[in-house]
Amino acid sequence: MELDDTSRVAVVGGGPAGSFTSYFLLEIADRVDLDIGLDIFESKDFSRFGPPGCNHCGGIVSESLVQMLATEGIVLPSSVVQRGIEGYMLHSDEVTVRIDTPLHEKRIAAVYRGGGPKGAKNVTWESFDAYLLNLARKKGANLVRAKVQKIGRKDGRPVITAGGESFGPYDLLVGAVGVNTKSLELFDDLGLDYGRPQTTRAFIGELHLGRKLVNEVLGDCMNVFLQDIPRLEFAALIPKGEYATMCLVGHQIDRALVEGFLQSREVRRLFPPEIGLPDRVCNCRPLMNIGGGGRPFGDRVVLVGDCGVTRLYKDGIGAAYRTAKTLAVTAIFSGVSKRDFRKFYWPMCRALANDNLVGKFIFCFLTLIRKWTPLRRGVLAMVVKEQAKVGEKRAMSMVMWDTFTGSAPYRDILLRTLSPLFLGRLCKEVVRAFFCRERVRRGEGQC
Repeated sequence: MELDDTSRVAVVGGGPAGSFTSYFLLEIADRVDLDIGLDIFESKDFSRFGPPGCNHCGGIVSESLVQMLATEGIVLPSSVVQRGIEGYMLHSDEVTVRIDTPLHEKRIAAVYRGGGPKGAKNVTWESFDAYLLNLARKKGANLVRAKVQKIGRKDGRPVITAGGESFGPYDLLVGAVGVNTKSLELFDDLGLDYGRPQTTRAFIGELHLGRKLVNEVLGDCMNVFLQDIPRLEFAALIPKGEYATMCLVGHQIDRALVEGFLQSREVRRLFPPEIGLPDRVCNCRPLMNIGGGGRPFGDRVVLVGDCGVTRLYKDGIGAAYRTAKTLAVTAIFSGVSKRDFRKFYWPMCRALANDNLVGKFIFCFLTLIRKWTPLRRGVLAMVVKEQAKVGEKRAMSMVMWDTFTGSAPYRDILLRTLSPLFLGRLCKEVVRAFFCRERVRRGEGQC
């Protein structure tokens, strides 16, 4: 089961995982003088505004990923990267503190995955997903604008029914369909040792502020909220041109939870009465992969991106890039059998999955930070002191930055927190915050 000059490849899904896979398959094949045919099946037009072009994502990429893509010949223009994020603003019930980017390559950038919010006018941006898809098409990929209705096999090779037409057979089928249940059902009868990934639901909303207000209120920072709101795991506001993207992650996100966040004291500090809360022009509740799924491959079939293995909560685009390139290298140089994918593709997936286990522990600790006031005060006190001293090693700031941006593996973040010096400083600040709180409770003074 190897690809040759007569081979045909189908990629179902034209998001980042599907586009990266198509791009690298064609790029590497060209380098080794291999002439393969490749069809991308994607019914959405990512250049359209609102739901028809939306790919349901907040859209954050790290500076390190931007640089890695540049080495691959994928240079993101300024029309795709909406705003360079130079820092984080951490908001708690008592204090707001800014964490500046610790290193130049640690910056992050905001992008629109689709065309942008409905009703947008005089736009200056370009869709990130559309840009990647066009790069794959320039490499020679054929785009089939039709919804896939059925996938089966003929003489052991995958065949596809889309838009009422039959396509194939193919020598390799790549699924990059996210975690939508109906899309994943297409792969049920293809012999994969695979179960559905565990998912949670996020909330993505676009708030219209206008460019002037975005600069005044949010500036060049991603605003993260450390709030003790039941069922809410993570909350952030990301500046993007004239809009701010609101990202909420948690359990059973409903209208009451969204309104509770918008009416919280921390958000009201950002939008006082004279400014008022901005209009929410659109919103969605996409599913997120938080683990599981088994081995996403079989003979001539492999899954990549969110429907395969991705990073927990963060850096999904970076994970799509790494797994897509590994998949392409495996298919071109080794083969497309289940054994080939197990030997060369699965180690990358397994490394991400194992790191996600560490990530779950870290996010449990973040939950404890939000819920226990002395710990929250101790963490923020460390950050404030680090940011006030130029040139000092900013251990807690780096930990918080990498946790929220996904700029480092979760394992590396955890190892840094286990340093005796780091733990000693944290314990000192937590004890100080605890006794300070007790003095206030007894009416003996203020902190």
